Amino acid sequence: MAKFNPATINLQAAPAPLYCVVGDELLLRIESVDTLRHWAQQHDYSERSSLSLSATDDWGVIEEFTQSLSLFAERKILELVIPTGKPGTKGAQALIRLAEEVRQGRLVDTVVIISLPKLDFQTTKAKWWQSLSAAAEVYELPIIQREQLPAWITERLKRQQQSVDRETLAWIVDRVEGNLFAAHQEIIKLGLMYPEGDISFEAIQQSIQDVARFDVMSLSSAMLQGDATRTRRIIEGLAAEGEALPLILGFMMTDIRHLYHLAVARSKGLNPSSQLRSLYLRPPKSNLILQALERLSLMQLMGLIQHAHDVDRILKGIPVEGRLNDPWQELLRLALKIVNPQAV
Repeated sequence: MAKFNPATINLQAAPAPLYCVVGDELLLRIESVDTLRHWAQQHDYSERSSLSLSATDDWGVIEEFTQSLSLFAERKILELVIPTGKPGTKGAQALIRLAEEVRQGRLVDTVVIISLPKLDFQTTKAKWWQSLSAAAEVYELPIIQREQLPAWITERLKRQQQSVDRETLAWIVDRVEGNLFAAHQEIIKLGLMYPEGDISFEAIQQSIQDVARFDVMSLSSAMLQGDATRTRRIIEGLAAEGEALPLILGFMMTDIRHLYHLAVARSKGLNPSSQLRSLYLRPPKSNLILQALERLSLMQLMGLIQHAHDVDRILKGIPVEGRLNDPWQELLRLALKIVNPQAV
């Protein structure tokens, strides 16, 4: 699949009849569909319809739209959203028929743009997706991770002829991480509130809201990187959002077990890097695991395993001597031990 970049579109070329825009960042999907729509409109595709279909909806509307004649013989655009990425049996059949229409060159004067979330492995093997992706121009959009967020924010500010210094940029990232829609809105707000040029840290503090949203993957990265401040902030944010503590503990245990396995291998004189494949670890996660392993001994990891079991008992209402009764607070202590085993 191609990584979609609006800058790569040749505006002089005619649009293809079928596009699929795939990705979990809804903001990027919407912007990409907007770009494709405007491109088609420049080529006189002026009649537009937008549909959102689930497995239980009437998928016959696709065929009705693509085969019906426009009242004014105008070129048409159909924007189709499949929110779950699961079209169901009838939807799958309709999409296979649509792909066949495209392959046989029967989709005339119509551009269909399909928007889907990132598909799991099993779905990518489904007949409907195999047919659709073979007939369409497919664009897979990236997830904007924390590491890419500074560059993303900088580029968005540049569009508004605005900029901030490095320290201010880091402050913004902390407050919008994991919430790309809100980050976009905050940046647009800066464009409305301030003139072109550099924006001071004081001005940013007064205008940017704390809209960060976190997940367990963010927590894993922060812990393994050894970032105590961010680890604490993420756990407090997950607790405030009502995230399921057993789920978080389960993900933490996975990291701890990986570290323990590598520490055992290291104690036997083996190179931990050579053991990564057996744990199905790939970059960037494998790099983070190795980074954390450098500061954790086998004995400390055995203590972390016991600590995690203690958190699980507290979560079930069983008091543990020497531990706090609040499972969230004890989870934080466990996380900070992974960050720095000497500090807790």
